[in-house]
Amino acid sequence: MKLSSTRRNFIRGAAGASLFAIGGCRCPFGSQKIKLAVVGVMGKGFTDWTYMLRSGMVEIVAFCDADSAMREKAQNSLAAKGIDFDMYRVPFYTDVRRLLDDAGVLGVDAMTVSTPDHMHGYIAIQAMRQGIHVYVQKPLVRTLWELDLFGKTAKENGVITQMGNQGSALNTMRRCTEVLQSGILGDVTEVHVWTNRPVWPQGLLAKESTLGPADTLRPGLNWEAWIGTAAMRNFKGEYQPGKKGYDPWNLCSGVYHSFSWRGFYDFGCGAFGDMACHTMNLAFRGLELGNFKSAECVKIVEKNDVAYPTNSIVKLVYGERASACRLGAKLPECAVYWYDGFKPEPGPNGVRQSGLKPGKEVMPKVVASFGDVPNTGCYIKGSKGEVVMMDDYGGKCAICMKDEAKFVNVFEHEAAKAVARVIPYRLDAKASVDKGGSGTGAPAVSADGHYVEFLEAIRGEGAYYDQVHSRCFADTEHSVPIMEGILVGCIAQQLEGRLDWCSASQTFKGNSAANALVKPFLRKGWEI
Repeated sequence: MKLSSTRRNFIRGAAGASLFAIGGCRCPFGSQKIKLAVVGVMGKGFTDWTYMLRSGMVEIVAFCDADSAMREKAQNSLAAKGIDFDMYRVPFYTDVRRLLDDAGVLGVDAMTVSTPDHMHGYIAIQAMRQGIHVYVQKPLVRTLWELDLFGKTAKENGVITQMGNQGSALNTMRRCTEVLQSGILGDVTEVHVWTNRPVWPQGLLAKESTLGPADTLRPGLNWEAWIGTAAMRNFKGEYQPGKKGYDPWNLCSGVYHSFSWRGFYDFGCGAFGDMACHTMNLAFRGLELGNFKSAECVKIVEKNDVAYPTNSIVKLVYGERASACRLGAKLPECAVYWYDGFKPEPGPNGVRQSGLKPGKEVMPKVVASFGDVPNTGCYIKGSKGEVVMMDDYGGKCAICMKDEAKFVNVFEHEAAKAVARVIPYRLDAKASVDKGGSGTGAPAVSADGHYVEFLEAIRGEGAYYDQVHSRCFADTEHSVPIMEGILVGCIAQQLEGRLDWCSASQTFKGNSAANALVKPFLRKGWEI
């Protein structure tokens, strides 16, 4: 069953009778399931489609992965998790173009896009042009040109989209967002965001691994389809012994495939694109960050022309802007400092590698409250107080006012309690309880709800979020603006000096080298 463009626009725009209503189905599918096509079956893709499968709301009508060996791996993973589902009964493609050609015959209503970053834009935009709703893993796209086209295409075709920053479903993150939007911290002009990534090779080691003749292509890998829109290059197989670098999770056996592609400019967005969609989420929503102005890489190690650096600090600047949450309020210019990469630190067994993060002097009350700066998180400093998020997704948030010595959980702090509820929480039984949430018994739902929310939105169910004008909390009115600053930051990791960005014209001011990186290379046969 396919939805007309008119019907899709109705579903996207119709608000529920109550702000907090869950359910009240106006379901265009009736008892029918959403026909889902899966692009990218392992890695994060496996999480994406299996959560949707277990919701009971979808019928999977196609799988696609450039590496056919991923189907057997996924089938084995299903068995290990006790999920009874036979993937071999479902059509399988290794070239996404063939899947897109067949989407109408298959009756595809929705698609998960969980591929290397350079293919997100191509797949999602082509799917949306067919009226297909898309769940796209972060980062939404790899380049600014694709980002602009993504937003326009979604609007023109009236489709539901959801970016995979699944922490958006956590009620702790939503509560802390409400608290920040209330203005409780006063004027916020400084934010620090950091990550323990990358956990894949970057810098000079990654560049060196690309040199030399092509390795023998292993069976089952469609290299043409894997390269997709990017410029063709030699296939490289396994890393040479001792040449892989830091790989604490033992994920990076191949130079490009699988997983190591994240570190290369042509295929990924490095640690910034991978994790800022999560760790900047709270600050971006809570501070209503918009009017993006500039980015500059203020620290960089192992800069090169092939792969992202081993570590870096990037300064993003958001200009003064009007608040949409507090009528008449003006929000001041705000600098957001992003940290990624490694730095050696002493450990119990000698030197260990730790994520680059702000020094203890930046946030002394955080150290006094918790003993150290967390390994990943976000710190927001205002004229009247501070907020710290101590994980990737926003499940652990605390607040400390200016006259207080230590941080208190956002649900327990007396001043925060006085802030009104304005964002619907996920209270449905379809998602499991988030054990790392509030810690107070307050409503908290796991990130599973992010997937269910996408499916509910397609069915015309679920809460409506006024802040993004959608039933998906990470639809394009959120995902496109947050990605803009991140993608400019990724370009800043490749070029020297401050990059001044004009969103209206989609150009950098007086910088031809930066403007050359706005649009992706699109190989013949893979044009968008």
